[in-house]
Amino acid sequence: MKRIGLGGLALWVGLTGGVVAEEIAPMEQVTSVSQLNDVKPTDWAFQALQSLVERYGCIAGYPDGLRPTGGHRNFRGNRPLTRYEFAAGVNACLDRINELIASSTSTLAKKEDLDKIQALQTEFAKEIATLKGRVDGLEGKAKLLESQQFSTTTKLYGQVVMGLQGSNRTDVDFFPRNGLPEREGKANTTFGYNAQITLAISFRGDDLLITGLQTGNLSSTAPVLFSNMGRLAYESEQNNQLVVSDLSYRFPIGNNFGVVVGAAGVNPENTFRGINPLEGFADGALSLFAQRNPILSLGGTSAGIGFDWQMGDCVSLQGVYSAGQASDVASGLFKGRYGAGLQLTLSPTNSLDVGLHYLYAHSPDGELGFGVGDTQIYSPFAIAPGEVNTQAIGATATWRVSRGLTLGLWGGWTRSNPKDLDGSVQTTNWAVYGAFPDLFVPGNLGGVILGQPPKIVGSSLPEGFNFPRFSQNGERGGQPDTSLHLELFYRARLSQRFAITPGLLVVFNPNHNRDNETLIVGALRASFNF
Repeated sequence: MKRIGLGGLALWVGLTGGVVAEEIAPMEQVTSVSQLNDVKPTDWAFQALQSLVERYGCIAGYPDGLRPTGGHRNFRGNRPLTRYEFAAGVNACLDRINELIASSTSTLAKKEDLDKIQALQTEFAKEIATLKGRVDGLEGKAKLLESQQFSTTTKLYGQVVMGLQGSNRTDVDFFPRNGLPEREGKANTTFGYNAQITLAISFRGDDLLITGLQTGNLSSTAPVLFSNMGRLAYESEQNNQLVVSDLSYRFPIGNNFGVVVGAAGVNPENTFRGINPLEGFADGALSLFAQRNPILSLGGTSAGIGFDWQMGDCVSLQGVYSAGQASDVASGLFKGRYGAGLQLTLSPTNSLDVGLHYLYAHSPDGELGFGVGDTQIYSPFAIAPGEVNTQAIGATATWRVSRGLTLGLWGGWTRSNPKDLDGSVQTTNWAVYGAFPDLFVPGNLGGVILGQPPKIVGSSLPEGFNFPRFSQNGERGGQPDTSLHLELFYRARLSQRFAITPGLLVVFNPNHNRDNETLIVGALRASFNF
């Protein structure tokens, strides 16, 4: 599921992929021909319409946009008319004439008008009867649906992702000492699924209680490939068990401030407004790395409270505090694994969006939570000394060059300080990307991304604790080489609810080690929404 913003209309963004659609107003009766925007006094049929509107009141107009004002409508006089529509109009005029006869007003219909109407009624008797039958049938179906519907305030959304993916066989220098590989990443072909069901309940119309359930069987390929840099966004670690993926309540305070609180699904990923157009494990980029700036996953937290404040037309601020799980919050706000963050979102023009990120995380074991790249700051041969505090800053920007081209980039930097050790560890990551909406066919999406997964660029912990050279006595310094992630995909939407996405990702120098063979992962993803 995409992210759900909280401020103003953004409260509903992510659940539906956009702002909740307005209902278009139905046709309504007009009382004056001047209410029809597209009818002018110079039109050849103006007098006839004026007579039907003002004498008999049996002309209706179509909505003038989503929110018509001042009672103005459109007549659409050049649009083809079906016999059923004409029959409905004749019937409306006849009903009005009968009212006038019953009331014996001064606007009583003339005999010649009655003769014409009666002739038309006879000619279209079959269509009028059919139309009434259809209306009666629709009323019956509507009553049946009302009696059988699940809830008047609850919406049910579902999403199933199935993937067929495979990787090449690679020689891996897992303990970088002499440039010789000691491990063999196996050629790996798998088929798996990730299924989600979301219940969205609104109690007042402007709030939202979200309950998400998830299951799946597509585990991470990292243990097989000896690298986490080939991970896919739609992986699922539930082993076919049903888990609660989201349990949060969102509500506004005033017109420009929204709040989210929950035991699951509350973290920077789901609270900050999304800027990357390639985000979305079911309909966006295929890889985990390409979803967003990795620092937004700092801490790997899930339960907490957040806000979204629309400060102005072009400026908003999002903030969040979250813990590893609900039990961590119950045991204390600042115990266990927890984190906090802010994002200042700027839209200086209609085509440019910028997000400035700051995050802070507390980890009891030195795990940063990125899920890809260098996520652990300690050497695996060292006894983890305990708690680590990490600060991160970064930015994400997107420029919509045209309807068919969007360009973007991000960058992130972190600094981690162990509580019981001298020194610190710094990481960086970056990416540039291009999105191609409606590529070849409307509704389709092409994407390309090139970037560097999180990399330790400096580590000054005591000897034996540093990760980059853990097989060389844990000496100080950064990773000797740099990994590059290249990804291409094309999402083909076969229907409103079904899409397939073939794609390819290539990782050069996996694990930031040029002695490792290039990792290639191909995938075919199928997504179904209901």
